[in-house]
Amino acid sequence: MIASQLTHHAARERWGLPDETAGSVNDPRTQSENGLRFNEKWVYRLEGGGRRLIYWHRYDCRGVLLEKPDGVVQSESL
Repeated sequence: MIASQLTHHAARERWGLPDETAGSVNDPRTQSENGLRFNEKWVYRLEGGGRRLIYWHRYDCRGVLLEKPDGVVQSESL
């Protein structure tokens, strides 16, 4: 699966509910972070201090990134 095919439902089935959310798919304001434009972000806290970041623009997934404890961010292969 590539990130653009990931749905909200599939993300919840795979990783459960996010630990944090920011924004809303219904919020017309967009933000930019890690080179991605989005209006909703899901954050999952990982063991060891890292985080999984899922960026959405409306219902389209814009990217799934892993943030290591040292702050380095990389794309996650799905």
